[in-house]
Formats: sequence, C-alpha cells, structure tokens
Amino acid sequence: MLKSQNLLKCTLPFSKISRKDIQIVGGKGANLGEMIKVGIQIPAGFIVTSSTFENFIKKARIENKIEEIIKKIEINNSGSIKKASNNIKKLILKSKIAEDIEKDILDAFNKLGCKYVAVRSSATAEDSKTDSWAGQLDTFLNVIKEDLMENIKNCWASLFSERALFYQMERKITKQNIPVAVVVQKMIQSEVAGICFTIHPVNKNKDQLIIEAGLGLCEAVVSGFVTPDNYVIDKKSLKIIEKNISDQSQMIICPERGKGIEVVSFENNEFQKLSNSDIIRLSKICVKIEKHYKKPQDIEWAFKDNKFYILQSRPITTL
Repeated sequence: MLKSQNLLKCTLPFSKISRKDIQIVGGKGANLGEMIKVGIQIPAGFIVTSSTFENFIKKARIENKIEEIIKKIEINNSGSIKKASNNIKKLILKSKIAEDIEKDILDAFNKLGCKYVAVRSSATAEDSKTDSWAGQLDTFLNVIKEDLMENIKNCWASLFSERALFYQMERKITKQNIPVAVVVQKMIQSEVAGICFTIHPVNKNKDQLIIEAGLGLCEAVVSGFVTPDNYVIDKKSLKIIEKNISDQSQMIICPERGKGIEVVSFENNEFQKLSNSDIIRLSKICVKIEKHYKKPQDIEWAFKDNKFYILQSRPITTL
C-alpha cells in the first residue's frame, strides 16, 4: 500500500504502486505497477492519481453541478442519459486545471524524455471480480506535451460518457466514489501488437491460451478494425497447437510527424505476424502474469525492436 504522504501527490511513478492501490491509481494503473514488481516489461510512465481528479472537480467548483445532473437522469430514457453526458463533459472540459497540478504533471512528463505518450483512463472501480470497465473509458494515442492536459481532462470526462453513465446506473454504483486516475506512458510504435487470453475464450479450456496478433498498433486488434492472426498454445508444454493466419491489408500506426493515429493500406499480405519463437516467448510472459494473479487474464501487448511490452492486464470477468 502507498504511504500516507503519497496519497496527496498528483503523480506517482509505476515503481511506487501495486495492485493494492486501486483506489489511488485505478485498476489499469495498479496492475502496471504490480507487473513491474514481478519483472514484466511495460512502457515507462506515471499515474495521475484519482485524488487529482477529485481536487480538480472541487477547485473548479463543479462537484455539486455534476451530482445534480446525475440525479435527474432517467435510466430508461436514452435522451436523458445523452443530455446528462454532454452537460457533464462540457463542465469538465471548459474548467481549468490548477497551476500546481499542471506543473506536477508536466514535470513528470519531462522526466520520461519522449515526445509522444499514450494517455489512458484508469477507473478506481475498474475490472473488479464483478465489474468490468473495459472499453468504456477513453484512451488517446500519440499525444504530445502541448495536448497532454486536454487529453487528461478528456479521460476524466469519459467517466461520464453515455455508455459509462448507463453502466454505472445499471450497476447502481453512481453514488459510490469512483474517481478516475490517468495512465501516461511512453508511446510504443509497435511493429506487431495484440491480445492474449490466458484461457481459451470459446471452449473455456484452462490449459490453453490464445494470442491474437496484427500489424501496427494494438488498437486495430482491440477495436476489431482488422482480423488478427490467431495462435492457440498449450500452457503446460508451451507448444503451438493451432495457427490461423489472417490476410491483413491495413494497419493503424502513429505518424512520425504529427499527432493522433492514421490508417495505412498496403497490398494484401497473408503471412504469420509473429514467428514461432516469438509466440513462445510471449506465451511464457503471459503464463507468468496469470500465475502471479492466480486467475485468467486478458492481456494487451506490443512488439518492437525484438522486445515485448505489456500494455495492460486485467482479469477476464466473462467466465
């Protein structure tokens, strides 16, 4: 657990946190800190803590306004949810971040020594045994220093998207304290990226894991933009049981000069995205993560310059 003097800090390095600190750094952030402790390679970065979000709301004097808007939501009225979402987002995005908070965040960014970062939402109620916020909160890729603060506010605002608001009300968790932390990491311009499920998601075979791999950024696989390669591996022997190779003609990349992401098209290429030896290397990493957490994991990964980076790991809640 974090020491009391750390609780009021605006930012924390991954090395200072563990999975016990979800209320401070959110589910995504806590798992990144936890994985560092067991020797898993992740992109360098830091957390903008959940208390920073709370301080922002209070200093901007919009806390009561947000609560009043939420009270008026009619859960069975999509128009009511949409209106509430838009109004809360406007409140957050037009409010200024206090200078001391901004300075702390920009100082942490400068220490990374990079031009581009990924900015990811990390809710404190995220990915518990009963709740999963996967895909509900926003992520922004290839963010430069000048746009960092705005994208952090966008992450905070995504807690009040239409989908997220409906989910909170349906699960009856709107009155709970669920501030959102933000993960800021060095941007990995991956050659290949994808997902690993440490249990077969179709037949629920616990002795098999599945790796999905596509060219470019992981976003293409996660969003379903491309049909990825699919590799089935026996977890005990680490032998490849099955391979399905996709014909990928587009990929999502981050432009070297510019912000955001772009889609690149190329001639149809039906070839194996990861070599057999790299499939085994990644399988070993994912098995290690599952053994540490002692439960099946949904893992996002990236591959660049012959290195694997784990972008995030969360429990599979749909079993």
